[in-house]
Amino acid sequence: MKLIYFAWVRERIGKTEEDIELPAEVTTVAELLAWLKSRGEEYETALQHPRSIRVAINQEHVDHGEKIAGAREIALFPPMTGG
Repeated sequence: MKLIYFAWVRERIGKTEEDIELPAEVTTVAELLAWLKSRGEEYETALQHPRSIRVAINQEHVDHGEKIAGAREIALFPPMTGG
């Protein structure tokens, strides 16, 4: 599965995107965020407030309880403001 990072999430992790294989126990967006935080200091810093992270699966916004099975692409980005 491809993870894509935007804005300050990308800056803090230091990557634009990456292909990953998730452990079988990671089945929801919330579990994905928790697992990512355990991957190193840069992930911990970027995801220290996981509730503020917005997520899209296959280019559709989802909540953190959403199942990720079958996802080809998951995008993580900070809250956006209009203007």
